[in-house]
Amino acid sequence: MNKFYHILKTLFLFSWSLFVVFPFLWALTTSFKDANAITSGATYIPWVDYEPSTQGWTSLFTTGSQGINIVGPFIDSAAVTLIASLVSLLLGTLAAYGLSRFEYRLGFVKNADITFFFISQRIMPPIVLAIPFFLMLKELGALDTIFGLVLVYVALLLPIAVWVMTDFFAGIPKELDEMAMTDGCSPIGAFFRVILPNSVPGLVVAGMFCLIFGWNDFFFAFTLTFTETQLLPVSIVSLNSSVTPWWSLSAFALISVAPLACVAVIVERYMSRGTMSGAIR
Repeated sequence: MNKFYHILKTLFLFSWSLFVVFPFLWALTTSFKDANAITSGATYIPWVDYEPSTQGWTSLFTTGSQGINIVGPFIDSAAVTLIASLVSLLLGTLAAYGLSRFEYRLGFVKNADITFFFISQRIMPPIVLAIPFFLMLKELGALDTIFGLVLVYVALLLPIAVWVMTDFFAGIPKELDEMAMTDGCSPIGAFFRVILPNSVPGLVVAGMFCLIFGWNDFFFAFTLTFTETQLLPVSIVSLNSSVTPWWSLSAFALISVAPLACVAVIVERYMSRGTMSGAIR
């Protein structure tokens, strides 16, 4: 029975892995095809079913009628996502620490209500915020700018950072703060010297979520930009026309996924909550 269960589990995991990998395999093989290979129905084996071509990749770094030039959108996406994620992580970490360590009250509003207020910002459909954000950026003269998108993305990513870090700080014993303050630290000093160094796994998880949501956002990148600023998701969709260059679209999609995949591999060891080894004397 155990052997049968092991075989069944292995088959399931193998099937699921194929299901997950298949879109990437399709995109990879398609990125090395040309128009003739696409229209002829060539499958996945290069030099057997089709002759590989680098047209899909070279077109991403050229300009003109046959070029797409991915460099500009890539830089814009990286700048907006990184800046917004760092600001959200900084503000969210400070807010989460305060909510997890101190009691706030304004009438009937308490810590739990404040935390829920942050989380509720992610519950609203994005379309509800589109017009207010558009009018706000128009008044600030920040439409179609990296600065305007950073403002919007901070508003979108801050609730994620607060949510993750509040839960993480709640799992760190308050005795650590008390011991640090007994040794002469102020509450802020205890945070920076003791709590923050032991919060690296939580910071990495919160930062990873911010990067993922910021990098993949399409709706606000589409509604709040026009020509001066363009992010990768909008650039990818713009390739879909009456005659879609599937070879370039596939290469574009792989490049857009690559940064997050690399970050995930690098920080994978931090994705668990980690231990408090050495923190408690």
